Amino acid sequence: MPDVTPPLTIPRRFCGPATSGNGGWTAGALAAYLAPGPVRVTLRKPPPLDTDLAVALDGDSATATDGDIVVAAAMPADESVTAVEAITAGQARAAESTFAGLDFHPFPTCFSCGTAREAHDGLRIFPGRVDDDSEGRVRVASTWTPDPSLGDSTATLEVTWAALDCVGGWAGDLTQRLMVLGSMTAEIRDLPSIGETHVLVGGARGSEGRRTWTASTLYDAAGRVLGTAEHVWFAVDPADFS
Repeated sequence: MPDVTPPLTIPRRFCGPATSGNGGWTAGALAAYLAPGPVRVTLRKPPPLDTDLAVALDGDSATATDGDIVVAAAMPADESVTAVEAITAGQARAAESTFAGLDFHPFPTCFSCGTAREAHDGLRIFPGRVDDDSEGRVRVASTWTPDPSLGDSTATLEVTWAALDCVGGWAGDLTQRLMVLGSMTAEIRDLPSIGETHVLVGGARGSEGRRTWTASTLYDAAGRVLGTAEHVWFAVDPADFS
């Protein structure tokens, strides 16, 4: 029989859309139940806020449920995640002024990239277009300085996953169609330092039908890779999030 562990709860602070959890934060919270290493988390339903989700461990996988409804499932990933090519902090800072969400944001409450959030409350990661990488794929980037409200010396694992989340969505161009995170595979090598300027880079990886693929990487001030992620996004009906 699967082992049952303490529940997973997503506080309202960590929302994406106003009424559901930030996909990256939720995925990181579930990944925390597994051993370190690359983890893939699939989101089945919009994660409910302020709700105790039962977490069942079965071998090397974890599943979070709300009653009989599976909200998310996590398992080790087969391979490491390739980093998106780095840029300088100066380039990332300059790109922020072109962040498309400054003109229109589908989820302004989002903990990761929401324009309606303050620095002590959200991450305010605003990735703007930089250029194409060496393979001709779009890159976006933003700086990020973790606020003291996120921890004593480093941010948590959940916050680190959240930081790697939406920068991918904006690389996939959320201005063209509304998308939500379907799955995220991340490898966290180290946690970001509070008060230190970091760089987040997102890269487009293609789309087909309702699916869009992106990637993201978190760099510290010395250019060291702290974490990498790959995402699958699904186009949704805006009426579902009105």
